[in-house]
Amino acid sequence: MEIVVNGVARALPDELAEPQMPLLWALRELLGLTGTKFGCGVAACGACTVHVDGRAVRSCVTPLASVQGKRIVTIESLGSAAQPHALQRAWVLHQVPQCGYCQSGMLMAAAALLATNRKPSDADIDAAVTNICRCGTYPRIRAAIHAAAKALNDPGSAA
Repeated sequence: MEIVVNGVARALPDELAEPQMPLLWALRELLGLTGTKFGCGVAACGACTVHVDGRAVRSCVTPLASVQGKRIVTIESLGSAAQPHALQRAWVLHQVPQCGYCQSGMLMAAAALLATNRKPSDADIDAAVTNICRCGTYPRIRAAIHAAAKALNDPGSAA
């Protein structure tokens, strides 16, 4: 089986990659992309959020068979140390993470939102980013998303 992850076609060993295997396990165990986290296994918490064809999906319940031929993007390609995504800059500026476990999924959900809505309201954020932060940093998450939206709309502004 072959899937396209972060712009690269990746072959998965047929003896290990069963069609019903969750995408999360293929990313972490077969491809070594450990930025995507396991949280609950039932699509409730969002720690495993990745993009599939531009949409935020919970990879813990997404079977490999459903992503063949689609573009998968993980936290590893959201930005880089040299060129962080506006959300990553805003996350640092607003001191969003506490324990940090949910952050990769939270960032991916927020990135999917900002890809389609560059001026989200609080209600838009609440509807699109349903991930659970056990540390309760939701006010900082919302502030960071607004700051990143502003930075994306006005590249001269700081996140």
